Amino acid sequence: MVLKVNNTEGCHGHPSHGKTLTRRYYAVLSVAGSDSSGGAGIQADLKTLSALGVYGATAITAITAQNTEGVHSQFTLPPQMVYDQIRAVIDDIRPSVIKIGMLSTAEVASAVADALTGCSIPIILDPVMVSSSGHRLLSVEAQEVVKQRLLPMSLLLTPNIPEMEALTRMPLSTLAERECAARHLLALGAKAVLLKGGHEEGDIKRDILYQERGNMVTSTYLSTPTVYTKNIHGTGCTLSSAIAAYIARGDKLEEAVARAKEYISKAIEAGADISIGRGFGPVNHLFNPLKMGIYEEYEL
Repeated sequence: MVLKVNNTEGCHGHPSHGKTLTRRYYAVLSVAGSDSSGGAGIQADLKTLSALGVYGATAITAITAQNTEGVHSQFTLPPQMVYDQIRAVIDDIRPSVIKIGMLSTAEVASAVADALTGCSIPIILDPVMVSSSGHRLLSVEAQEVVKQRLLPMSLLLTPNIPEMEALTRMPLSTLAERECAARHLLALGAKAVLLKGGHEEGDIKRDILYQERGNMVTSTYLSTPTVYTKNIHGTGCTLSSAIAAYIARGDKLEEAVARAKEYISKAIEAGADISIGRGFGPVNHLFNPLKMGIYEEYEL
């Protein structure tokens, strides 16, 4: 048993005799694919976590050969290796939050679900299905594993509009249709759904956070001005990792989502006029990095 504290005088006013005080980093485990261009996937996750003062650990699900112009090829790791990576990190580092991104195949998705069965760590599930260049990163069979096994484990699901349409097989043209689709995913077990509006046209990008409160579903709108740039590679990975980072640091879900939305908006703006590669470049993850966050806890 551990008790987190903000000082070294004791825990909740009680003396610290017989307890060992340990200083730790806030930690997040990212389960995702590797992007050789460094803009998305594991690389984007680690940059985001580092920028927000959180220690990042990884379990790599697949290796992609890609650059800013697209995905050239991908290699999926053996499911047992994915399982072993997850268990090795959880058993030793004890991350505060787990972020799940690219899963590639049904077998890998099942291995991730097996590794996390019975796990009480909050999970942020980013259902990465297709790359920004149009390359499929999640098989149709794996989508069903995500829906049936991983979605019910998750604190938050973060689909964009095409991903939400694929998961629900529902149209999302109107706000009423989007709420209906969100209700469907919440009924499958998701605790909350953040529908990302990055695919929308116009001068405002609007995300919608759906949460079930009793018998009601609430909708929280998060809007930011559109930044007109082609450097948007890895924005979904970055946003979900930022949410995980803020939750690891102690924020409640709504606050973490709002702060992560602000972070990704500023990262896009900071990298809008930078040229890396000939295609869709990355955001500027490290526009204003924080020092590593440290907390103290007594081990009983």
